[in-house]
Amino acid sequence: MKELLKTDMPDLEFMGSGKVRDIYDLGNELLIVTTDRLSAFDVILPNGVPGKGKVLTKLSEYWFRHTEDIVSNHLITTDILKMPEKVQKYADQLEGRTMLVKKAKPFPVECVVRGYITGSGWKDYKKTGAVCGIELPGDLQESQQIEPPIFTPATKADVGDHDENISFERMTNIVGSDMAEKLKSLTISVYEKARDIALSKGIIIADTKFEFGVYNDEIILIDEVLTPDSSRFWFKEKYELGKPQESMDKQFVRNYLETLDWDKTAPGPVLPREIALSTAERYEEIMNILMK
Repeated sequence: MKELLKTDMPDLEFMGSGKVRDIYDLGNELLIVTTDRLSAFDVILPNGVPGKGKVLTKLSEYWFRHTEDIVSNHLITTDILKMPEKVQKYADQLEGRTMLVKKAKPFPVECVVRGYITGSGWKDYKKTGAVCGIELPGDLQESQQIEPPIFTPATKADVGDHDENISFERMTNIVGSDMAEKLKSLTISVYEKARDIALSKGIIIADTKFEFGVYNDEIILIDEVLTPDSSRFWFKEKYELGKPQESMDKQFVRNYLETLDWDKTAPGPVLPREIALSTAERYEEIMNILMK
């Protein structure tokens, strides 16, 4: 399967690109196309992961449906035949990887929730006894569950820049105290529901990040939800306290890149074909487990 790295739809109004998604303006709605691009350490790699965009779209749709009792979301449809005719003519590019969504105004922060201590959070904790400034008990082990989960927002960086963890106080300065409290509450509520659903299927969601926006004066969930790009997934049956876990997500690629002599600036290294295909297999496997 050949990966789609960039869309080409000259009849549609191109709005911009993120690290993974190409966005088109349809007037009152947006068209979000999830490509197979892969970013790691906030750098878009030269090659992608075949079929990745379709996995991310299917999983996002699944989680949007399963969390809409907590918060509304921007998804209108993923069915190309229900989209405008000018979109349907590009079905060969769009099929399976496209969302028609409400045009919300995004908040300029990422809402990160950590249910287990791992990754950068573990490194932070070992140095300071805290994660993103949140003091935690002094006897935690690597990969240990944090109960209740902690909310650690970040700034949303432009393509090529690095996201920055920020304090909740700084977030309140950006979006206002009432909005910050609402976003924190929604983030943890959505995570806890998804965590419990995933656990029932043998998957631990260690951490994840959400994005929210405002549509018709209402906070709604936007972008992607609980995908291998935005979340850390572990197998419950393989979970072992006190050590790193086998990840069914983008961490597999990060681990490979850490073995290279690369300073984590653009341009990134080309992924070997076997790493790209192994990543594709992991993404598809986690999708099949979560959606069964």
